Amino acid sequence: MRTDQTFTTAREELVLAVSLELASVKWKVALHDGRRKKPAVHTVAQPHAAARLQAVLSLIEAQKGKWSLPEGVRGVVIYEAGQDAFWISRALQARHLECYVVDSASIPVERHKRRAKTDRLDAIKLVINLRAWLRGERDRMHVVHVPSPQDEASRQLMRDRGQLQKEVLQHRDRMRKLLATLGCWDEVDHKAFAGRLTRDEVRCHDGSALLRELRERLLRECERLALAQQQLAALEKTRHASLPAPARERIDRLQRLKAIGPIGASRLALELFWREFHNRRQVGACVGLVPQPFDSEESQVDQGISKQGNRRVRALLIEMAWSWLRYQPGSALTHWFNQRTQGTGPNRRARRIAIVAVARRLAVAVWRYLKDGLVPEGAQLKSVRASKILQQRDHARFRNSKHWRFEVTMPVRTLGYQHSRFYRWVMLLEKFQRNAHTG
Repeated sequence: MRTDQTFTTAREELVLAVSLELASVKWKVALHDGRRKKPAVHTVAQPHAAARLQAVLSLIEAQKGKWSLPEGVRGVVIYEAGQDAFWISRALQARHLECYVVDSASIPVERHKRRAKTDRLDAIKLVINLRAWLRGERDRMHVVHVPSPQDEASRQLMRDRGQLQKEVLQHRDRMRKLLATLGCWDEVDHKAFAGRLTRDEVRCHDGSALLRELRERLLRECERLALAQQQLAALEKTRHASLPAPARERIDRLQRLKAIGPIGASRLALELFWREFHNRRQVGACVGLVPQPFDSEESQVDQGISKQGNRRVRALLIEMAWSWLRYQPGSALTHWFNQRTQGTGPNRRARRIAIVAVARRLAVAVWRYLKDGLVPEGAQLKSVRASKILQQRDHARFRNSKHWRFEVTMPVRTLGYQHSRFYRWVMLLEKFQRNAHTG
């Protein structure tokens, strides 16, 4: 393998560059000080994480002594982002070592049809790119922003909520399809279905009872469904209160904008706006909504958006862009979208393309709103009363009221719901409760 490396000159700072090629069984460690032709490569394979990390630190100190490096020489460690996340970076920084986590897709590789690829070669390539990056060649790789432990842990609330919702739908859909094979079209979403199944009241199309094996499987599915619903209800009660104060402040500010509800605000605040952005280009690149042109000689092709970064935020911004068009009709973003699509007629593809641009512009506008307090041009804010209703009536359920036989599972997202039946039901119910307390 070719290792093009510029040797350290008298003016260049002496740096010990270290790269880690991580794997579950063993790690490859490549070290280079810039004064040698090839880096030194070692393997650590301790079974426990703490012991393996300590072996890396011992290896660094041993290599300093072997190469007669001065005391206090600068050491920089790098590894690719993956399943090990950021605990290695935090542990090394706690021991006063610089550590960078890089996006593996940003590292240039050879474009031959067949190229050699081993952990050893990857570790050598990574340490060479690190030395080039330290000399100022920033296009060699892209460094990932490491979140704080609290920011990383806070993401799990919304991700767990989404996973629980997915599990609830999966259990219900699985039971519905199992019953459909026997011509039974009972509504599995009803809360009395589990009780009817326990009493053996669920029947096939001809009135016969379910077979024992199928009935037992459905009962197990009902138990899993009840557990998922119980966990989801407990998470909803403590979701907002368990967040740190800065995250709650960002969520409350985002909820003041029409078309942004409590769930969308929480996801944006926890998944995207935990980090600091310096310009709008960084915002667009982080969510993967920037275009990727291909312009070489006579070939000019639009490859679409990059789709890099957080896919959860990207999908959320697309949904939020459609909601923005509906509940912010007077905003500059909505006017821009209407002008771009007014001549397309029934062509929905043009609207789907334009909504991606709206999502990118909306992400930038929301970032400026949180950073500088600049409200998006033409956008409207919710009233204080509407904001309180958003916090108090999110996923409201009125199953136990004898006067109101309905259940609302969709949160009040905008002030536009003030003229809807849901808002009137909330107001009537509050009036009924006040009369019950005073009477």
